[in-house]
Amino acid sequence: MTLKQKIESKQFIVCGETGPPQSCDGELIREKSRHFKGIVDAVNITDNQTAIVRLSSIASAKILLDEGVEPIMQMTCRDRNRLAIQSDLLGAAALGINNVLCLTGDYQKFGDHPEAKGVFDLDSIQLVATVAQMNKGYLLSGKEMKKPTEFVIGAAANPFAVPFEMRLIRLYKKVQAGAQFIQTQPVFDMELFARWMEKVVEMGLHEKCVILAGVMPVKSVKALLYMKKEVPGVKISDEYINRMKDSCEPKDEGVKIAVEMIQTLKNFQGVRGIHLMPVMWESITPVIVKEAGLASIFN
Repeated sequence: MTLKQKIESKQFIVCGETGPPQSCDGELIREKSRHFKGIVDAVNITDNQTAIVRLSSIASAKILLDEGVEPIMQMTCRDRNRLAIQSDLLGAAALGINNVLCLTGDYQKFGDHPEAKGVFDLDSIQLVATVAQMNKGYLLSGKEMKKPTEFVIGAAANPFAVPFEMRLIRLYKKVQAGAQFIQTQPVFDMELFARWMEKVVEMGLHEKCVILAGVMPVKSVKALLYMKKEVPGVKISDEYINRMKDSCEPKDEGVKIAVEMIQTLKNFQGVRGIHLMPVMWESITPVIVKEAGLASIFN
């Protein structure tokens, strides 16, 4: 069953995520695909995440597709103007890539080419609207296409960034622009996420799009402390930091925390799925899916 079919049938969804290599070695994507095939519904393939040069998200998505894994191609506004964005979207559609996650993109000053010029011709909300328009058969110029695209449109949300109210306004705008599914930043503060979801349900946004709660398994307390200090908009409860710090087997504790989060999040009103982000730890995906009791949905 495709991601589109899962969304339309209102079934629970599980997505994964992986990053392309900093080289042209497509075999690495093929190797990573084995950790997801038959385990999740679809897999995000990132687009020069953290503003570091990597193998193209379009090429990487095609490799996943050829390996029997449904890709969600990320597309950022940082590196392309509206001409290049539309061209790349048409190219992806021609290759059979049907899912796109629309992002503004990490600022280039945080990456390995800080002197690079950011484009930002469109922002993520405008990108969502662009894809929606192309699905209707029109380019941004107003020119009608002979064959419309058929993308399932995704966007991101950060329930933990401030100001809180602005996060909800941006979510509303993305849904109004045409987003069909939303992937949140990783949840490390259940109380704040619960508050955000309450507002999402109050606004009725959960009925207009699919909310996928982000879960990131981590291997060490060092990873949590790094995110807390260096990654903007990330909020991590001391509970998880202390648990990882006190554990004799931090990797096992990281898996345990991720499983507990999934079991809690899947019962939240308005949450239709989980977006699992095993950064540099793709091999743990089958373990977490199984221990969280989600493996049965793929049988």
